[in-house]
Amino acid sequence: MGKKKASSHKFLALAAAAAIAVPAVSPAAVSAKEHSFKDVPARYTEAVAYLTNNGITKGLSPSQFGTNVSISRVDAAIQLAAALGIDPQGTYKNAGFKDVPKRGQWAVNALAEKGIISGKAAGLFGAYDAITRNETARLISLAYKLTIDETVKKTPFTDVNAQWAKYVDALVKSGVTEGKTSSRFGADDHLQRGEWALFLYRLAHPAAKELDLTIMHTNDTHAHIENAARKVTAIKEVRKAKPNNVLLDAGDVFSGTLYFNEYLGQADLNFMNLVGYDAMTFGNHEFDLGTKPLANFIAKAKFPFVSANVNFTSDENIKGLVTGGIAAAPKDGSVYDAIIKEVDGEKVGIFGLTTAETVDISSPGAGVMFEDYLEKSKKTVASLEKQGVNKIIALTHIGFKDGGGDNDVTLAKEVEGIDIIVGGHSHDLLKEPVLDTTGKEPTVIVQANEYNKYLGTLDVKFDKNGKVIGHAGKLIEIDAKGEDGTYILEDDPEAAEILATEYKPAIDAKKKTVVGKTAVALNGERADVRTKETNLGNLITDGMLEKAKTINKEAVIAVQNGGGIRASINEGDITLDEVLTVMPFGNALAIMNLTGAEIRAALENSVKEVPGQFGGFLQVSGLKFTYDSSKPVGERVKTVEVKKENGYVPLVDTESYVVATNTFTAKGGDGYSTFGKAYEEGRVSEPGFVDWEMFRDYIQANPNAAPELENRITDINQP
Repeated sequence: MGKKKASSHKFLALAAAAAIAVPAVSPAAVSAKEHSFKDVPARYTEAVAYLTNNGITKGLSPSQFGTNVSISRVDAAIQLAAALGIDPQGTYKNAGFKDVPKRGQWAVNALAEKGIISGKAAGLFGAYDAITRNETARLISLAYKLTIDETVKKTPFTDVNAQWAKYVDALVKSGVTEGKTSSRFGADDHLQRGEWALFLYRLAHPAAKELDLTIMHTNDTHAHIENAARKVTAIKEVRKAKPNNVLLDAGDVFSGTLYFNEYLGQADLNFMNLVGYDAMTFGNHEFDLGTKPLANFIAKAKFPFVSANVNFTSDENIKGLVTGGIAAAPKDGSVYDAIIKEVDGEKVGIFGLTTAETVDISSPGAGVMFEDYLEKSKKTVASLEKQGVNKIIALTHIGFKDGGGDNDVTLAKEVEGIDIIVGGHSHDLLKEPVLDTTGKEPTVIVQANEYNKYLGTLDVKFDKNGKVIGHAGKLIEIDAKGEDGTYILEDDPEAAEILATEYKPAIDAKKKTVVGKTAVALNGERADVRTKETNLGNLITDGMLEKAKTINKEAVIAVQNGGGIRASINEGDITLDEVLTVMPFGNALAIMNLTGAEIRAALENSVKEVPGQFGGFLQVSGLKFTYDSSKPVGERVKTVEVKKENGYVPLVDTESYVVATNTFTAKGGDGYSTFGKAYEEGRVSEPGFVDWEMFRDYIQANPNAAPELENRITDINQP
C-alpha cells in the first residue's frame, strides 16, 4: 500500500512533547484556525500559523494577531512553556512571584524551576513589563540549550554589552536572528509578537542538513553475559570511531541462562547501564515471570524504554513507570511510545513495538494489552512527523519474517515514514541489511542474531529531507578469535571485574544444583543421536512437544536435530551443569505449520546419510517412521505414522500438521529446505523458549524418568 513521508518542509522540532495545551492570551483571544488575521505580513505567515495551529498562542481578536504589539514577560513565558511541551496541568515549585496572573503561574513556575527564567527582584517577576530582545536572547538560549560560549564578551553589535553578549552570540549562531542591522541588535527594544512568533518558529524548524548516523544494536541476548566485557569493548571502539551514534536493544534480555534465573535481569541491566544504552523495547520474554521483575528492571534502568503498542494502563506493577507519548527529553527508567534523540543537531525519532504473540507465549497478565502494531505504528510515525521528525527508527520485537501475525517485512511494506527497523524476536543473522523499497522512500531492516554473539552496526546517511541515501551494515563478532586462538576483542577491565566478582561465583555454584533424576542412563552419544533413535532424544522431544502444546494445542509432532544433543547423562541425579552440557547452544523453540508431504520430505533429509553420521538426523516425538537405508537417497522413507488421541495413524500428505522444532532447523538449517520454505512463507511461529530450559522443566515435572526406545525410528535394513 502507499506510504506517506514527512514533507521537505518538516524539520526537526525542538519542542518536547506531542500534545500541547495552553491557556488563552486573553478572554477575547481567537485562534488562527477560526479567523484570518489582517495584520500578518507574508514574512510572518508561517510562523504565526505554527504558533496558532499548535495551540501555543492565539490572536488578540478575530482579525488581529498583534504582530507589531510588544509581548509581555508573562505572555512570553506562557508561549515558551507551551512550545517546550511543558504540561499546564503539572505541579511545579512556586517561584514566589506575587505579580504573575493565575493564567501564567504554571508557565513561570515551571520555567523558573528549570532555571530558564528569573524575576526582576525578590517576589517580582515583572509580568506585564515588555520583554526586551536582550532578555529574549538569554531566555531562548537557556530554554533550547543553545551552545553558549562563556568566553564571548563582545559581539558585532554595538548595543550589546558584555552581560548579554554570550546569549546574543548563541542566538545569532543558531540562525534565529541576524540582528536589526549589521551593527545593531536592538538590545533594549521591546520584542514584538511577530518577532517572537518568528523566533519560536525558527527554533522548531532549524535549517535541515545531511546526517551520518551509526546505529549499534543488539537483540535476544537472553542473559548471555559471559562475554559482557568484550561486548563493552566493542561498543566503546565503535563510539570512538563514530561519534554520531545511538545504542539500541530490541528486547528479550530476560530468560535463557542461569544468570537470569539467579538475578532476574539485573545482572544484564548492570552492564547495559555501564555502557549507556539509549533505548530498549520489550521482548515477549520480558513478561515470562509476570510484570513485577520487569517493573524492577525498568525502574533501575539508566535509559528509557519505547513501546507504542503495549498498553500497561491496567497493570499495577508498571503503569506508574509509564509516561507515554513522545519525549524529547526522556527520563531514565520510564516508558514512552517514542523518544526523540538529538544527534549532531538533528532529531531522530525512535519508537517501539512488541509482538502480540506475547499473550500466548509468555505471561504478561490480564493487565497488559497488545494493540495492533500497524495501526499504532502509523499513528506514532504521524505524531513524530507532526513534530518535524523525519528520521524515524522502529525498534521492534516482532520478528523478521515471523509467522505469528506481525513481522518487520510487513511493517516496512505497510507503514511509510519508517527509515530503519532494528528488529528482534526471530534471532535472524542478517549479515547484510535488508532494503525494502515498497514505498516512496526506502526502509532498512537489521537484526543481530542472538545471545550477545554480535554487536550490530548500521551506518546510515540521511539527506536533508530525512531520506536514506546510503547505508552499510556490519556484525561485529564478540567472541571472534585470532590465529593464535585468543579473543580479538579484549575485555573491558571494569566490566570484567564486575562479572568476576559480583555474578560469576554464584552461577558456578548454581550449576551444581540437582534438577532431576533418571532411573536409566540417557544416551546422547554423538554416533548414536546422529544415526538412530535414542532414549535421550525421546525425552528431549517429548519435553519440546509438551511445551509446544501449551502454546498451540494443535501441536502433534516435535523433532530435534541430533547435532543439538552433545552429551549423555548417567543414571541418578541430573545437575544443571549436565543439562547445559547436553544442550549448550541455547536453541529456541519454533512451531511450524507443515503438510504431510513436507514432513515426509524432511524425514528423507533426516536419514540421507545413514549409516553415516549426520547432525541433521532427527530425534522425534509424536511420530513413528520406518525407512530403508539400502535405498537411494530420497527414496528411503517407507511408512510414517502420527500419534493421535487413539493411537498412531498414517501420515496424510495433503493434511496440515503443527510441528515443533528449534529455530535453527526451522529456518532451513542442516538442509531442511521444506522447513525453510515454510519459514519464508510465514508458517513458522517463534515463541522462543530455550531448549535446555524446556528439558529442565520436563525432567523436573517427570521425576525418576526412565525413557525407553519405542521404535519411533526404524531402519528396516538393520537387524
